[in-house]
Amino acid sequence: MSSHLLPTYARVDLAFERGDGVWLTATDGRRFLDFTSGVAVNALGHAHPHMVAAITAQAGKLWHTSNLYRIPEGERLAERLCELSFADYVFFQNSGTEAMECCIKMARKYQYVSGKPERNRIITFEGAFHGRTLAALSATGNKKYLEGFGPNMPGFDQLPFGDIEAVKKAITPETAAIIAEPVMGEGGVRVVSHEFLRALRKLCDDNGLLLIFDEVQTGIGRTGDLFAYQHTGVTPDIMGLAKALGGGFPIGACLATAEAAKGMTPGTHGSTFGGNQLAMAAANAVLDIVADRAFLDEVKRKGLLFKQRLAEIRDRFPSVVAEVRGEGLLMGLRMVPPVGEMVDELRNEQMITVAAGDNVVRLLPPLIISDEEIGEAVKRIEHACARLAQAHPRQGDPAAKQGAVA
Repeated sequence: MSSHLLPTYARVDLAFERGDGVWLTATDGRRFLDFTSGVAVNALGHAHPHMVAAITAQAGKLWHTSNLYRIPEGERLAERLCELSFADYVFFQNSGTEAMECCIKMARKYQYVSGKPERNRIITFEGAFHGRTLAALSATGNKKYLEGFGPNMPGFDQLPFGDIEAVKKAITPETAAIIAEPVMGEGGVRVVSHEFLRALRKLCDDNGLLLIFDEVQTGIGRTGDLFAYQHTGVTPDIMGLAKALGGGFPIGACLATAEAAKGMTPGTHGSTFGGNQLAMAAANAVLDIVADRAFLDEVKRKGLLFKQRLAEIRDRFPSVVAEVRGEGLLMGLRMVPPVGEMVDELRNEQMITVAAGDNVVRLLPPLIISDEEIGEAVKRIEHACARLAQAHPRQGDPAAKQGAVA
């Protein structure tokens, strides 16, 4: 079927018409277990009653007025985010890439108003992903995404992942900040060591740099804490959020300390749609549930349960699964066969997932998933692995002889 949509996505010929919790119903009536969550967006699953009520109530009152006027709902959300984090200020946008653009601008402006305008370069890391705008793409540095859009935006120095000596050598009088992801989702669900993050924090402190965390994917409960930085022992100066913050409604946020934000005065940044009343209603509803410590403790427990079950699958199917990665309910399987084969096999099992770098399939269920639904997911993953083990046998792999899982 032809489409007038710009063909920038290799879309699967599958469409959904409704959702309920962790389940999606396709237009042909089939039910799919959703382990994509709109790519880590639908933290509370589909049609969560609290979100439906909050958005419906707000839609009947006011959607948008612009940032030329006070938005009390946004002031409330900003206050809550600051109380729950290191931040003193929040700026709302519509997406993760916009949030990261604000982080970049803020870091450069900070150095400028601090009397060091030459400090405008930012250190980033190979395998990271920070968005699709030109500056965010240049920060990401992935040639696949940059090709044909040159010249690249200047001001970014990309370094090998996890190499602290390379970071030390890369810092110059022109360096303004360092950007890191606590878990590199798009880059293959690679968990960054706390030791490396602590070393980055010290380098920033010693050299007058700002530390920026990209928590667009890890923030709002995905790793078992409200923000992933909270279990690393490292606090950033600036942080980008999006995805789960709106529970499916488009919203991004840049959080910062008062010191880091001191250059962001009236007229230095803006957003037409950012922080409108409908988005704020959605995000406040998400926080009502996800910010509860008991809810987050359940995410941690379920994440550990899921990781243990995935480790059992890895042990049973070594010709298929090479490694289990992740934290909380941000899990990844590094595959032996091409990751696309696993994504396809899981879709045949009526379970949707998303590929990442380093030949990894990401498993991103809604945070409300039950133990029983985790068990159902494990069963479907086992079925997919059994078929792939037969297609890719390896000497000594017992699964290749077992055939399909019952």
